[in-house]
Amino acid sequence: MREIVLDTETTGLRFREDGDRIIEIGCVELDNHMPTGNTFHVYIDPERDVPAEAVAIHGITSEKLRGMPKFAEVAADFAAFIGNDPLIIHNAGFDVPFLNFELERCGHPLISFDRVVDTLLVARQKHPGGGNRLDDLCKRYGIDNTRRTYHGALLDSEILAEVYLELIGGRQTNLTLTATVTTAQAISRRATPRPSPLAPRLSEEERARHAAFVLELSETTIWARYEA
Repeated sequence: MREIVLDTETTGLRFREDGDRIIEIGCVELDNHMPTGNTFHVYIDPERDVPAEAVAIHGITSEKLRGMPKFAEVAADFAAFIGNDPLIIHNAGFDVPFLNFELERCGHPLISFDRVVDTLLVARQKHPGGGNRLDDLCKRYGIDNTRRTYHGALLDSEILAEVYLELIGGRQTNLTLTATVTTAQAISRRATPRPSPLAPRLSEEERARHAAFVLELSETTIWARYEA
């Protein structure tokens, strides 16, 4: 099963009220819950300035985004990468409306929440009352996030992929997802009778000692019924 772990960075928190825009998208492809190495990553010119308070969070300045493509120029590639597959997002209530705002502006189909797994909601259900930010979950599950000096869409997606694996059951899920045995394979592995029975491994002396031992037991024992 193909899934996409996704994260964004923006100029702020409110796209309608303050005109905030997406400035970075990072995606990691999973196959049977495991990263394949395929990613989608792009910086985007927001066509506006990046406020200092936003730069303090993700470190992405207006100067860094100068000359980068606009969202409309990357929308088709982004849509092709995510396809119709499930999207794994931490706090999807933030990212999905931002993405849909941008997609609607350039005439692309919107993302339905029906295809989204919000790992923040999953974490709250699994760990009620605990810290469920991405950094909190990394600490809980022993995931190295020392590279995360700033928020970054691709890095956060890579870390979230590890967190997601833990949230759905831990690394042992690999054992049940590596391969599916087909009916033909199952039939080919089915046990069949031996053409000739194996030779007895007990010596005559061992047989005699066992028979003597059974005689000392109660007549109602299983061994007595078996010998009969």
